[in-house]
Amino acid sequence: MEKFVKQICIILIAVIFLAAIFGCNRQPGTSSELDSAKFPGSAEQTFELALITDFGDINDKSFNQGSWEGLVLYAAENNISHKYYHPAGNSDSSYLAAIDLAVHSGAKVIVTPGFLFEVSVFIAQDRYPDVYFILIDGVPHSADYSIFKTGNNVVSILFAENQAGFLAGYAAVKDGYRRLGFLGGMAVPSVVLFGNGFIHGAEYAAQELGLAAGSIVINYHYTGHFNATPEVQTMAASWYNDGIEVIFACGGALGSSVISAAEQAGKSVIGVDVDQSGESLSVITSAMKKLQISIYNCISSYYLNSFPGGQTLILDVSSGGVGLPMATSRFRTFNSADYNAIFGKLANNEIPMINNIDINGSPDAVPVDIARIIEVR
Repeated sequence: MEKFVKQICIILIAVIFLAAIFGCNRQPGTSSELDSAKFPGSAEQTFELALITDFGDINDKSFNQGSWEGLVLYAAENNISHKYYHPAGNSDSSYLAAIDLAVHSGAKVIVTPGFLFEVSVFIAQDRYPDVYFILIDGVPHSADYSIFKTGNNVVSILFAENQAGFLAGYAAVKDGYRRLGFLGGMAVPSVVLFGNGFIHGAEYAAQELGLAAGSIVINYHYTGHFNATPEVQTMAASWYNDGIEVIFACGGALGSSVISAAEQAGKSVIGVDVDQSGESLSVITSAMKKLQISIYNCISSYYLNSFPGGQTLILDVSSGGVGLPMATSRFRTFNSADYNAIFGKLANNEIPMINNIDINGSPDAVPVDIARIIEVR
């Protein structure tokens, strides 16, 4: 018996020794490093479609949620497995680790909603040439911005935020609002374009109405983040208390803080990215990016072998990429006929858009020559 036990021990030691040798022979950077010890439980089930959230939540009523809804819609209609992954942190390495996990779990198409994924997708497009990436609101580039590259397995989708903002500002003034606010998150290009368009649209409506200079006032500010915080709610509340009637809350989760302030003050909010009318009766409309349909169409193109890899698509009013949700808007006088008329002018390029995103070193600066009738504070 003692001899048998010794033989078993010798065999076990040999097995462990051989495993160690083969383990050490793995080549760094290969998929063999993505094993079940690093990704526990991921090998049991695979998910063909994946979305990586940014630092926000999947139910953020904004980018993550809108993109996820488009993915889920296609997956449900076509019986395709799907899953979303939430990164462990807010960094390029955390986003890339989440992409690694999604690929290891069988992802063929990965949706990355937001400019924060630009660097991680830049790396992942070469690491996983057989996986397809849909990058929203950004283009892949190196960490130091020295190299920009959109591979054949990547499509970048940008939106004409200036047009969406224009429609929101125009509709607000046409609907009778005279004291407006723009409360943006980080002063990144997409948010700045929303703000520029908002002022431009309000100015255009004021000109159509023949209003005198100073008839429209806009409070304009960037918070520097996209979070719902007591400070944001306090700022919005002070604006409402000072007479602001409606605030364009352009910053993801911070919109919930503005909505809370509006509800307490009995004032109004304009949402952003997706239709946020269901969040509160205070939301009169939303400057929408058609995230759901855009993601749906891109995923569909993959399965139709027509994926627009290597391209940067800019979705505007003419392509149905941006707009206001008139069916759920709560305007007092502004109606569908009014909306269709101004929408048609934008689609026909009858109104030159302002594309300036240079904030000249000041987070609250707006481009010159936008406002002539409007007073921007």
